[in-house]
Amino acid sequence: MINYIQTHWIEIVGALLSLIYLDLSIKQKVSLWFFGIISSVFYIVIFFQTKFYADMSLQFYYVFISIYGWLNWKRGNQGSGEELPTTQLSKRLLLNLVVATGLIYIVYYLILSKFTDSTIPKADSLVGALSVVGTWMLARKLIENWLVWIVADALCVGLYIYKGLFPTAILFIVYTVMSVVGYWQWRKRMKK
Repeated sequence: MINYIQTHWIEIVGALLSLIYLDLSIKQKVSLWFFGIISSVFYIVIFFQTKFYADMSLQFYYVFISIYGWLNWKRGNQGSGEELPTTQLSKRLLLNLVVATGLIYIVYYLILSKFTDSTIPKADSLVGALSVVGTWMLARKLIENWLVWIVADALCVGLYIYKGLFPTAILFIVYTVMSVVGYWQWRKRMKK
């Protein structure tokens, strides 16, 4: 056990920081973005070592979108300084996000299948595309971000088990369950 911890300490710390990030996301605390940045740095290393290149590139994206989300949440509703409200997707934005997800998937897939030694480019690309869109939605405080995360996180569980990333697979089981909780918590708070 001690040997496992010594060998996988980066993954374990990254998973713990990610759980803090998730808890703060559900509670709609702006400090979630700080933990998002730090956990992403840990996962850049992890995903590079395991050849999850789309997930690794996502971690770079997460660092930048976390800065955007932090500023957006702190700035508040249209720069007023009031708390940024939770909102729902419009039909037009939903269509735009579906198209964006498809385009991001294609770009990821072409890069991973042509220029890397990725062993699972289709699944990695799908998770990548969903994660880019889901994080953007979280930064905009759109309630449907949780629905995207339920799908993305559930897919990740299988991928991480396949790659032998067991602490991360456990993290994503928790993420999947907590995404359901997050959706209901945000929905309840939105109704108030």
